[in-house]
Amino acid sequence: MEMFVRVVETGSFSKAAREFNTTQPTVTKQVAATEARLKVRLLNRNTRGVSLTESGALYYEKCKSIVRETEEAESVVRLRETQAQGLLRIGTSVAFGRRAVVPLALEYMARHPQVQVDLSFEDRYVDLIAQGIDVAVRMGKLADSSLGARFLGMNPWVMVAAPGYLKKHGTPKRAQDLSAHVALIYSSVVGDDVWRMHTPKGEPVTVPVTGRLRSNNLSAVLAAAREGLGIALMPRYVASDSLAAGKVVEVLPGHALPEQEIHAVFPSPKLVPGKVSSFVAFLQGRFGEGWWER
Repeated sequence: MEMFVRVVETGSFSKAAREFNTTQPTVTKQVAATEARLKVRLLNRNTRGVSLTESGALYYEKCKSIVRETEEAESVVRLRETQAQGLLRIGTSVAFGRRAVVPLALEYMARHPQVQVDLSFEDRYVDLIAQGIDVAVRMGKLADSSLGARFLGMNPWVMVAAPGYLKKHGTPKRAQDLSAHVALIYSSVVGDDVWRMHTPKGEPVTVPVTGRLRSNNLSAVLAAAREGLGIALMPRYVASDSLAAGKVVEVLPGHALPEQEIHAVFPSPKLVPGKVSSFVAFLQGRFGEGWWER
């Protein structure tokens, strides 16, 4: 229909062909095929060009209207996909989501009033496509290479204990001293009862630990540490407020603990919707040095 409309409006098969970046015979065949299907001659052809038949004039008016509406429909979709608007479904883990993602999502919403946000919190792995998630903020190495992803920053960990616990049980001076202490174990990481770190000299150390409390909830582990029940290893963003308030203090501060990569992940690296690319761009730069203190 688009070809037929342009043949009529340019008065030439060859001019229409140049607009569609194809050959004149191709356009001629397309129009001829339409006439054969309709069993109606639409155009009169002569050496001076083309002219509409009576039926062709009727067909042209209808086609022109359809082509215009099609162009408008495509324009609306393109505009929607290049601008930040519509429902944005965000997935993240529970503790990180509550402390870090929620404030950022609220700030993003204030900047983009055309966006509605659906926040989903899951500590287990979530299939983005199956769950209809537009973008997830994830920790650790990425496993699925078919997903689109953007690196956002690092999530450092810290070892903490209440001042009262250290006063009663002593302060560890070396990593090996941890084996004699009560550990508060976060059970959602691999090898949760084996703590790995590097000494101030850069030497790797692996320390098996034991304790009375294990939990897959970081808030529970932090609460136990604040109550003086043992030493805990956790992401720094979880402990930052308690550290600032003096409820817990850092243990073995000269030792380097593991860090996790933070990524924004979305279903496909191709044809990324505007609302997703806008939110990911907003997140970039928010997880630089000291982000957990802001």
